[in-house]
Amino acid sequence: MVKTNSTMLPLGTKAPDFSLVSVDGKTYSLADFESAPALLVIFMCNHCPYVIHVADELARLANYYQQKNVAVVGISSNDVANYPQDSPEQMVHEAENRGYTFPYLFDDSQDIAKAYKAACTPDFFLFDKDQKLVYRGQLDSSRPKSDIPVTGEDLRAAIDAVLAGHPVTEDQKPSLGCNIKWVEGNAPEYFGA
Repeated sequence: MVKTNSTMLPLGTKAPDFSLVSVDGKTYSLADFESAPALLVIFMCNHCPYVIHVADELARLANYYQQKNVAVVGISSNDVANYPQDSPEQMVHEAENRGYTFPYLFDDSQDIAKAYKAACTPDFFLFDKDQKLVYRGQLDSSRPKSDIPVTGEDLRAAIDAVLAGHPVTEDQKPSLGCNIKWVEGNAPEYFGA
């Protein structure tokens, strides 16, 4: 496990397009969410201890904000040849076991992770109604083996600001997690930079 910070993609970046298959068998693209007041894209996987640590809160947070018409998608981009626990088949079980109500997409080529400059799991990207990036950073300050409870407070505050039509604070702390497991020879230049 390599602790990796998010790259902190520049605020205002337009959401990169994607078209990926979900655990429900449907294909989702960015255009499917263009009418949402906000879009949350989470790069995640099944086996990462950092994702496992926050998985229950991810399910709660997504369920809560989906009721407010916020679009939420999870994307797994890990190399499944070396990490079979992150395979699409296992993603189906993970989504069922965790109660994920959002599309959980598989990025087999890893091109979408590169387009978002995703570096770790979990890595959060919140876009406003115009699909411009307003938040990229941590869920909250809790980490595995810390005594800090998982509340989602940082991400929740950002989503609440977007929904209220208020600016999101630019004082954002990077997410920290396991590095995305790149297929050998496929790691992007920004990775580890």
